[in-house]
Amino acid sequence: MARIRIGSKIREHRKNLGITQAALAERCGISASYLNLIESDRRNIGGALLKRVADALELPIERFDGAAERRLLHELAEIAADPLLASPALAATSAADLVAQHAPWAHAIVKLHRACSERNEVVAALSDRYARDPFLGETVQEMSAHIASIRLAVDQLGRLAGPAPALREDVIADIADDSRRLAAVTQTLAGYLAKTPSAPRPLTPIEELEDFVVSHDNHFPQFERVAESLQSEIGLRSGHLESALVDHLEEVHRVQVRSSPLPGGAGASPRRRVSHFDRQTRVFELLELAPEASRRFELARLAAELGAGEAIAAEIAASPVLTSAASRQRAARALSSYTASALLLPYAEFLAAAQATRYDIDLLARRFNASFEQVCHRLVSLRRPGAAGVRFGYMRSDPAGHVTKRFPLPGLPLPRYGTGCPLWAVYRAFQTPGALLRQLVEMPGGERFLLLARAVEKERSAFGMPQHFMSIMLVCDARHAAALVYGEGIDLSAQARATPVGQTCRVCVRSDCAYRQADPVVGAPTTALAGSSMS
Repeated sequence: MARIRIGSKIREHRKNLGITQAALAERCGISASYLNLIESDRRNIGGALLKRVADALELPIERFDGAAERRLLHELAEIAADPLLASPALAATSAADLVAQHAPWAHAIVKLHRACSERNEVVAALSDRYARDPFLGETVQEMSAHIASIRLAVDQLGRLAGPAPALREDVIADIADDSRRLAAVTQTLAGYLAKTPSAPRPLTPIEELEDFVVSHDNHFPQFERVAESLQSEIGLRSGHLESALVDHLEEVHRVQVRSSPLPGGAGASPRRRVSHFDRQTRVFELLELAPEASRRFELARLAAELGAGEAIAAEIAASPVLTSAASRQRAARALSSYTASALLLPYAEFLAAAQATRYDIDLLARRFNASFEQVCHRLVSLRRPGAAGVRFGYMRSDPAGHVTKRFPLPGLPLPRYGTGCPLWAVYRAFQTPGALLRQLVEMPGGERFLLLARAVEKERSAFGMPQHFMSIMLVCDARHAAALVYGEGIDLSAQARATPVGQTCRVCVRSDCAYRQADPVVGAPTTALAGSSMS
């Protein structure tokens, strides 16, 4: 991945403030010539010096850490990996130049690619449906036959010469009959298409939600405060969480909480469903056999949704990232879930426990009576300035390799438009469900990370439903692994052996990988693709 151009950002902010290069250099304790090299991106900058520069410009250091630029570069790299753009080859350095000098154009390219991906998904779904749906194919053929018959009759009518009333009436009757049949078939087809989905949901709302969360570094101080206020109001106490939440919903919001074998009623879809809230009747149904942690979280989420609805709406309305009704709806649910997590896992108490247990996920899950996934989510959000935990990345995948949730780390981009490296622990975890895998990996650029992954089974709402597994992966920089209990017994030195991995095959530069599934954009691999055979 190309290096982030921090110097140009420093120069831009300095000029906007009307500060000369010499004045800024004096404030930072360096020479003007050295600052010139930094601003022209001929010298790297970081650590204490970057902090002094940020302080001198009276800006938070996060404005210069390159997180937003790295994210944009990662997306451009994935776009460059698209087979459609395989020729001519796109250089990584040109992407860095584009981001540094023309960021709006870079964002425009990403937006266009997202739209293109969405259209391709829709076209593929429609094409597949037409090819595989027997009713649709037969109906279209029947419509074509009626249209051909009508055209033939019209041609015959036009060739009739002289008065032939009886024959003309017969032809007109045939046209009328075929027209009625065509109208009936068309109406049947329209009703069929209206009842069944013709295409998957667009990608854009999910993309916008992710951009929204990442732009806040997955930390929302205002909803941490809302959670603290709710906790005080509800009077939550360990061991009585569910009953306290039920009482709060009934007394404050006039919501009646019931246990149900299948939330939503007997006619509800047999899909996995833990809860259902009917806003008209004010009845909240919970799956009676759901795990206790899931039941409490659903109760807390509804309490947050009803108690902090105005604050959630205001945050969403103020975001320029959320441009569609679908993305705003997803964001509302995400913020209510965030508040529920902060309510059940209070920031200061949870951070202290995480540090005391050295981020032992299972111990934290037992202490707070939470699920593995809930604890992992909360660990990623511990980004309070002055009281932050270890910075984690997060990824969730289904057995087919679809990434259903992601939160990348600097130096470890997570895939957006496809599956990740097949060597990652998040995929290996499906081989041993329930077991926690740890893996020390090294990216092509030399960055090292500790991966923690576990495949967990999601609750089934009805008999006969198949097992539903999801793999959850936490990631941290290997430099912080010693602070984790999972770093014990692993050689974390720079000379230690680590699994060589990449982001995805299409953007990975490792030419000797035996697990490669696709040719790289940067050139052909020296080894055969995994899974290939010779006849």
